[in-house]
Amino acid sequence: MTEKPLTIDNEQISLLEKLCNAVGVSGCEGEIRKIIFAELESVADEIKVDALGNVLVTRLAHTGTKPLRVMLDAHMDEVGFMIVADEGEGLYSFETVGGIDERQLPGKPVWVGSEHIPGVIGAKPIHLVEPEERLSAISKSSLRIDIGPGGAGKVKVGDYAAFATNFMQIGPSLRGKALDDRLGVATLIELVKHAPANVTLLVSFAVQEEIGGRGARVAAYSFDPNLAIAVDSTPAFDLPREDNEENTVYNCRLGAGPAIYLSDAGTVSDPRLIRLITQTAEALSIPYQFRQPGGGGTDAGAIHKVRAGIPSVSISIPGRYAHTANLLANTGDWQNTLQLLHAVLEKLTPSVLAGERD
Repeated sequence: MTEKPLTIDNEQISLLEKLCNAVGVSGCEGEIRKIIFAELESVADEIKVDALGNVLVTRLAHTGTKPLRVMLDAHMDEVGFMIVADEGEGLYSFETVGGIDERQLPGKPVWVGSEHIPGVIGAKPIHLVEPEERLSAISKSSLRIDIGPGGAGKVKVGDYAAFATNFMQIGPSLRGKALDDRLGVATLIELVKHAPANVTLLVSFAVQEEIGGRGARVAAYSFDPNLAIAVDSTPAFDLPREDNEENTVYNCRLGAGPAIYLSDAGTVSDPRLIRLITQTAEALSIPYQFRQPGGGGTDAGAIHKVRAGIPSVSISIPGRYAHTANLLANTGDWQNTLQLLHAVLEKLTPSVLAGERD
């Protein structure tokens, strides 16, 4: 076992800040790829980019026995926007990329294109809104990305845009536009750097999760692992109810540790892996919670159906306000997730999958 558990300190926070402030909207993840290569090129046994843009990292086991081939996955992409028409004078119509609640878009600052040109999502000001209009949500078709008249011609159709939110640490809290899933990316970078000797790590930094788990499916086919763990950020719906009654419909909670998936809209997690994860957490007194079953999903939904089937599970770091300009997460949850994953990897042997699934 590891003599000293992995910790989150200034080095990891600085890496997360770099990852979050980079722009990597689905289909345009190049800035994130460059950071990953800079961090792992010197420690990986193999690192490459596949046809879809996934970064595939291999860290070989150092053991005489036949080791398990363990796939770890975190997606590089974030939700955002694509420019679809130039309407002149620095105004551009756009489409959303990934699941975004259009009600919260007006007034949000954005970065547009590879040069991160500053803009704002503009809408009719409240002074000019008729009373009957206030009863309905603002339609996306009425919104425009505005980079100002002086910016005319600096943006072209097909350019991507992302929320212009700088990363910030606020005491024990982390705030950023893309903690989903740069928290997972930063976690996997640490695990590659501190890879246990007993397993071969096959690490997928996947593209296009926010638009259907496309990259992870291709990565899983290429790796052909014995099992897979998707590491993501999951929405924490733990706010108080308006009537001050207990919130009984929460998904997961900040501060309660890593969220282990039992099932979601795309996956029923492998119970053998759930047992190993929970038993490891309890043995090491690492707090954990079950992400409440329901909708949503992770890259595990694509991975587990590849080839002859891949036993899979998801472990996520809770975050409030997912798919908005500002996500909020807890540093303790991140550290507990990192420590739990590392301990689970150290315990993995072929016997874990030898028993009955149920």
